[in-house]
Amino acid sequence: MLEKEKNKYSSEQIQVLEGLEAVRKRPGMYIGSTNERGLHHLVYEIVDNSVDEALAGFCSEIKIIIGKDNSITVRDNGRGIPVDIKEGYGISALEIVYTKLHAGGKFGGGGYKVSGGLHGVGASVVNALSEKLQVKVFIDGKIYFQEYKNGEPLDRVKEIGECDKEEKGTEVYFLPSKEIFETTVFDYNILKTKFRETAFLTKNLKIILKDERNEKEEIFHYEGGIEEFVRFINKGKNPLYNEVFYCEGKKDNINVEIALQHNDSYTESIYSFVNNINTPEGGTHLTGFKNSLTKSINDYCRENKLLKENEENLSGDDVREGLTAIISIKIEEPQFEGQTKQKLGNSEAQFAVQSVLSDKLIYFLEQNPKISKIICEKSILARKAREAARKARDLTRRKSALDGGGLPGKLVDCTEKDTSKSEIFIVEGDSALGPAKEGRDSRYQAVLPLRGKILNVEKANENKMYENAEITGMITAFGTGIKKDFDIKKLRYDKIIIMTDADVDGAHISTLMLTFLYRFLPELIKQGHVYLAQPPLFKVQKGKKIMFAYTDEERDKFIEECGGKATVTRFKGLGEMDTEELAETTMAPETRILLKVNMNEDAASELDLTFTTLMGDEVEPRRNFIEQNAKYVKNLDI
Repeated sequence: MLEKEKNKYSSEQIQVLEGLEAVRKRPGMYIGSTNERGLHHLVYEIVDNSVDEALAGFCSEIKIIIGKDNSITVRDNGRGIPVDIKEGYGISALEIVYTKLHAGGKFGGGGYKVSGGLHGVGASVVNALSEKLQVKVFIDGKIYFQEYKNGEPLDRVKEIGECDKEEKGTEVYFLPSKEIFETTVFDYNILKTKFRETAFLTKNLKIILKDERNEKEEIFHYEGGIEEFVRFINKGKNPLYNEVFYCEGKKDNINVEIALQHNDSYTESIYSFVNNINTPEGGTHLTGFKNSLTKSINDYCRENKLLKENEENLSGDDVREGLTAIISIKIEEPQFEGQTKQKLGNSEAQFAVQSVLSDKLIYFLEQNPKISKIICEKSILARKAREAARKARDLTRRKSALDGGGLPGKLVDCTEKDTSKSEIFIVEGDSALGPAKEGRDSRYQAVLPLRGKILNVEKANENKMYENAEITGMITAFGTGIKKDFDIKKLRYDKIIIMTDADVDGAHISTLMLTFLYRFLPELIKQGHVYLAQPPLFKVQKGKKIMFAYTDEERDKFIEECGGKATVTRFKGLGEMDTEELAETTMAPETRILLKVNMNEDAASELDLTFTTLMGDEVEPRRNFIEQNAKYVKNLDI
């Protein structure tokens, strides 16, 4: 999509902004954290350098290998990092790239027109945070090599052999520092999700991911680019039409790509990217997309008399109901709001997206009247449901006001007024309410019982949701409101704890709850307020000695410790525990086990697909998912 750069790539293009300072002392400032997420960001930084070569037109294949020692090797067939001596520094440009912070070909030296990279710190930070790093460069028929330890070069860049003159590229091997990271074990699935997404966004780029720990290997290569991305996300949903709308164009030196398709669901799945960087908070490019989409569909409806003269225009929410879309732009000087690059600020990006989309979408709608009618009718039905939902929401508010205080009748509230200290248990059924109510600490623990399984919001519109007493009860109890009314400052409890039976029905209710929270209250998950309680499966008793087991293995171990003679009780539900048992094992902060529900925004499209697979209409994808993943479930981290 981008024109291939003609200029020579040499040390002249390497611009040095500042030296490498304090990275090992304050790694969180550069990669966000030293936990699993920060660990994987190291890989992204190195791969992003290779992707930048692909965006410039010089790289067609990237191979990522997870070594048996939990090392990472990244090999590309790009131009190869320059190895000549940088004027004024007396050392190779390669050494500068790996030892100087903010050094590279992306700061106005002409090496790249557009570039990604998560924080713009790249290779030097990965080097600083690795106990060992090696670089090989294949260029001009020769192989160059340099090795580092904790960011320090062990020797100068040197020639170590010859290669075919046609062979080019860079190979980087690194071993993350165990002194810095909480874990140095790479998760194959996290990397798989990230690099599949990268391949979708970089048309024709082949990415190979290999795991030498278990000989697993996958290849991601999509000639259709983001058009195939939309089809991938819509897998498991029911598209309303077969064709995926796709357009690309250039405006004010900004390359724009857009793909979209509607399905019969009630939620939108829109993902925006800048230079292959995911922007979960959107920004000007997303605003331009929404403005253009809403105007184009309203104009088409008016021109074809699908809206009456006295009817108001369709809203953005109406035209985006059931929409899956990818917006990907390439821009030379992206301006992000905040260090984590989650929101684009360039005003010119809005006008570029609007300009490209408006012309192409209007033409598409005019050339495909059957598809256009389906889109318009879906949007008009969405407006009717939105109006019904607004009336239901207003009715809920009025009922709450008349009830006095507005809290749901079955809520057993706590007395603590400081919301940072309070928590609410969402429990399954009235049978669990008794022991939970008695076993709680009434000062700061509230309990709200659910009557059976709540509404599956994946299959229902917002209007149906407001008719569901269990869901409206939770919304009222939490206090934040939802969607446009959402205000995190009004949250009444710091912890929202889902407490269900340790069986299949309990797992289903938990999944229904998480689907509701993910679709309508995602900030509660993002900001760390949602937890899953972990009730024990067994009580093992010998005489006066009592132990609780959460797995079959723990049970067997306890029985062995008791000399093989013990009474084992299998808890089929929370209601089978007495007050003291439930309090000790599942509710008391000193002795309970809670799983915190996290949302991996680096894998947002994969997460969307997972909820659709689990809670959507299609049975076969759900069966396949459960068969493939059931044996791996030890923790929950979405």
